[in-house]
Amino acid sequence: MASIKELKKDINNVLGDIIEAVYVVEASNGKQDSKEGSKIIDGAIATFDELITKVNDRQVENRKAHLKSVRQELEVKATKLVEEVNALN
Repeated sequence: MASIKELKKDINNVLGDIIEAVYVVEASNGKQDSKEGSKIIDGAIATFDELITKVNDRQVENRKAHLKSVRQELEVKATKLVEEVNALN
């Protein structure tokens, strides 16, 4: 399994890329600071906070399985956010 440090980097990079994609789509469409874009960005920030909190939780019984589930949750939530970004067009 990848290290905890790499998992935190992945969370940061994936969600950061989604936020950046919102800005790119809004800029290309001429819609700066749209409500839909702000909602996606807020969702990405909330997901980041939630996942980092879960990664830092050391009170779980099986840490390896817990971290694996966090990685899977990142994939699911990131996919949902990307679909929302694609719908901005």
